[in-house]
Amino acid sequence: MQTKILVVDDDSNICELLRLYLEKEGYQVFFARDGEAAVAAFAANSPDLVLLDIMLPALDGWQVCREIRKTSRVPIIMLTAKGEVFDKVLGLELGADDYVTKPFDTKEIIARIKAVLRRAESAKDAEPAVKEVLFDKLSVNLTNYELRVDGKKVDAPPKEMELLYYLASNPNRVFTRNQLLDEVWGFDYYGDSRTIDVHVKRLREKLEGVSAEWSLQTVWSVGYKFATGE
Repeated sequence: MQTKILVVDDDSNICELLRLYLEKEGYQVFFARDGEAAVAAFAANSPDLVLLDIMLPALDGWQVCREIRKTSRVPIIMLTAKGEVFDKVLGLELGADDYVTKPFDTKEIIARIKAVLRRAESAKDAEPAVKEVLFDKLSVNLTNYELRVDGKKVDAPPKEMELLYYLASNPNRVFTRNQLLDEVWGFDYYGDSRTIDVHVKRLREKLEGVSAEWSLQTVWSVGYKFATGE
């Protein structure tokens, strides 16, 4: 069965270029030229991966990413003409799996597609029936992507929950920023390690003072750990 890819971009030249290379690789390709059409095309075609431009008519790429993540964990690679860390971090916080900056090399984008699809397949195969960690007044459930703090459901982007889940699954172990990028974002991720700092800062805002039995700690000059009293 062919792997289906939804390409969302309002530039017809980019769409045609991607169609040629993706079909040559054996992928089945669908297109949407604006954000509203992208949400509809995603629902209609159930793609295995989405290439999603940020600058779109109707709904921008971030809004489209939010809509997809309400119902699906299908891999999303953001396409952006901007190089600022903010744009990259925001897309990843909203649940994107990777990003590619325009102008891009077609060989690179094919390699990233294959890498993201491999990671998604490996994660699916390795996934236990229920992925959940529990501590005093804290529950992180990756089966249904639900974070509960002091008994209340707290909204958090997928990557925040995945980062917290990984740290809490390895209590009192110190991880460097690069190790966390490898484990949570995948070894093929080419992002800035400051992504981790941003995610930890926002997690702390949600978790500050909840329990005296655990905390999200900075280990200076090294990285971070989920500290418990054990």
